[in-house]
Amino acid sequence: MQCTRCKEGNLQASFIEQQFRAHTCDHCGGNWILVEDYVSWKERNPQYSFAQGSVSDDDVADSQRALICPVTGVIMRKLRITKDSSHRLDYSMPVGGVWLDKGEWELLKSAGLAGSLNAILTEQWQTKIREQKAEETFTQLYINKFGEDDYQKIKALREWLASHPNKADLRSYLLADDPYSAKK
Repeated sequence: MQCTRCKEGNLQASFIEQQFRAHTCDHCGGNWILVEDYVSWKERNPQYSFAQGSVSDDDVADSQRALICPVTGVIMRKLRITKDSSHRLDYSMPVGGVWLDKGEWELLKSAGLAGSLNAILTEQWQTKIREQKAEETFTQLYINKFGEDDYQKIKALREWLASHPNKADLRSYLLADDPYSAKK
């Protein structure tokens, strides 16, 4: 198979950390992994723990363009690793294969996620990241709009109100122009 990233190298049979099967590009050093190989290895080695490294997002080059699955020839999906990482893993859903650019395996290890590769590829993981990113964005928007102190106060009030047994009546009281008036 030809390398999906550099288009110059060939994918050679190899092993990630001498543990599970992969195909490594003999030119750019990227890795093509079938998730079934990873999961099968993981099931046989439940106690195995990957040694964590110290690689940062900045140390690893990430393919910015869409990559083509080396098996099917279709465009692979780009999936986030975490909400804070700019890196994306390239995933071929029809094949169940994932492309790791050179250094991305080390990045997963340094983030403590090497043992969760199959989970990263799930819709639940990706949804959680989108929700975390949205919450972070809205938090910053509210802080910019209200100021840090007022945001913390209104957030605490909101949490208190949400857990109160009379929350509907309390909301009505708060939203009424004059809660002591009998007028409609």
